[in-house]
Amino acid sequence: MKVTAIAERSGGWWAVRVPELPGVFTQARRLDQVQAVVADAVSAFLGVPAHSVQVEVAPQLALDVSSRLEAARTERRQADQLASAAAEKLRQVARALADDGLPERDIGSILGVSHQRAHQLLKDRRVS
Repeated sequence: MKVTAIAERSGGWWAVRVPELPGVFTQARRLDQVQAVVADAVSAFLGVPAHSVQVEVAPQLALDVSSRLEAARTERRQADQLASAAAEKLRQVARALADDGLPERDIGSILGVSHQRAHQLLKDRRVS
């Protein structure tokens, strides 16, 4: 069984409700405790084993915090994509330099990485 735990901050606690089961409410001090307390609450409410309850925690944040969090997540995804593209270009350049007969230490110097990293770039066969 899968349920959603809507967690809202209330004082020093997370007040938690389960929309799929009206009447199931609980609380937790920390967000990482929500899954366990909700599984226990659902278990008691429905008479099912707690380990059979899958809980998706959905913290409710202030609108300005939520929008900043989403912007940060978007920028992190973009940064990851750029880092991946840059790594691929480094692999291609390393391979071209190696094909021209340069030793790994020189390739590392040219790329601004250690000779060990140059070796890793050359060993990685993801180059297209």
